[in-house]
Amino acid sequence: MSFKIIVDSCCDLTPAQLREGCFVSVPLTIHVGGQDIVDDACFDRGALLHAMKECPTAPHTSCPSPAQYLDAFDCGADDLYVVTLSALLSGSHNAAAQARNLWLEEHPNTNVHIFNSCSASAGEVLLALKIQELAQSGMDFTTVVAQVSRYIEEMETLFVLENLDNLRKNGRLSRMQSLVTSTLRIKLLLGSTPEGEICKKGQAMSVKQALNKMASLMAANPNHAGKRLSIVHCNCLERAYHLRELALQQCRFSEILISETGGISTVYANDGGVVAAY
Repeated sequence: MSFKIIVDSCCDLTPAQLREGCFVSVPLTIHVGGQDIVDDACFDRGALLHAMKECPTAPHTSCPSPAQYLDAFDCGADDLYVVTLSALLSGSHNAAAQARNLWLEEHPNTNVHIFNSCSASAGEVLLALKIQELAQSGMDFTTVVAQVSRYIEEMETLFVLENLDNLRKNGRLSRMQSLVTSTLRIKLLLGSTPEGEICKKGQAMSVKQALNKMASLMAANPNHAGKRLSIVHCNCLERAYHLRELALQQCRFSEILISETGGISTVYANDGGVVAAY
């Protein structure tokens, strides 16, 4: 059976991975300073970071339409696996679910499953690669869905941001978190709840200290051993390498991947942010 893995553009696969043929990326759109920026292969990270710095108001984003997902479904594959941003953070999952219902009315023999990543960025990367691994092994659709669903339940997402302004202005942080970070100038170590909401995992006086705490948290979790670690950075490769070195020293991951933020992750991670998932 042929398959495709359809991801929204918050899934920060590398350009090389996206060229492998089994992946299709459906873009979200970024609105900043009167501009509409489509988060596709033409995205310019430097231009977006500059536009965000120059704009007095916060950027905001809009999810793909069901029609965009329908276009992605029309690829000739028998099995369609869709990975979206956390349903509690974006309408991308709902749009994909609407598209699935419409698609199955006309193509009842197609298999389509929408995975709510309960994560973003690095977490979506892990899910896309896990689906690829299982589907290429010849595993049937139902078994792939069951195993990836269990993988989501076990996955952990952590992140450290230099600047929390865009998360705060778009209502992604609690009032208390916003007050603490703006008043004390501390760096929060954040993560995701099992349901896909943002939660606090710790705090530090610098990004480097927060990354050290992130590595310690990962090492303390016995379930990390043998897993793949995905690190995604926004314009700060040296921080990604620092976290990689800490993970190599303290953890027992089977593989460590590094990639860069696409448009949507750039909006929320902002310049200097690091996201990790395992």
